[in-house]
Amino acid sequence: MKRTIAVTGAIGLAVFMGACGTTDDTTEETTTVETTTTEMTTETTTGEEMTEEAAATGDIVDTAVAAGDFTTLTDALEAAGLVETLKGPGPFTVFAPTDDAFAALPEGQLDELLADPEGDLAQILQFHVIEGEVMAEDVMGMDGETVQTLQGAEFTVEVEGEEVMLVDGADNRITVIQTDVPATNGVIHAIDGVMMPPA
Repeated sequence: MKRTIAVTGAIGLAVFMGACGTTDDTTEETTTVETTTTEMTTETTTGEEMTEEAAATGDIVDTAVAAGDFTTLTDALEAAGLVETLKGPGPFTVFAPTDDAFAALPEGQLDELLADPEGDLAQILQFHVIEGEVMAEDVMGMDGETVQTLQGAEFTVEVEGEEVMLVDGADNRITVIQTDVPATNGVIHAIDGVMMPPA
């Protein structure tokens, strides 16, 4: 099986660099600590900091529901009969389309998919899942490599600077917008589009 990968968001390196400075003035030291804390709070939504700061409290499905940005995805998983699978021991890595990603589908396409949930919808949803827990830090050296999905087909990873895109079976380039959302049975990476398996 081909090596699986994940995607990365920007890591708040400046936070840690800022924390390295020292001074003899007590007031200035206090200010530096407070500023660093504020920056870390702001930047813990993506990358390694989220992994370090946030502990997993639920499985993939529960975590997606709690996030609030994956309502359409969780509804689709339920319709397709995949909730039990993603509540299993895994671990799984899910590249999760946001509600905005589903809303951007051509008019009527989501309704058509939901009308036959165990057909094309189930195939599309499984195309967003890979076996194993694959964190963001693994991706930067994976430019051009392919990832085998639970559906059986593969997508390709493209890395341009700090931006990561997933190229699906229809040659659509989907951007990763949030990474390393922890779950007890894997990890979620949010994407801004819905990937399609090869025809």
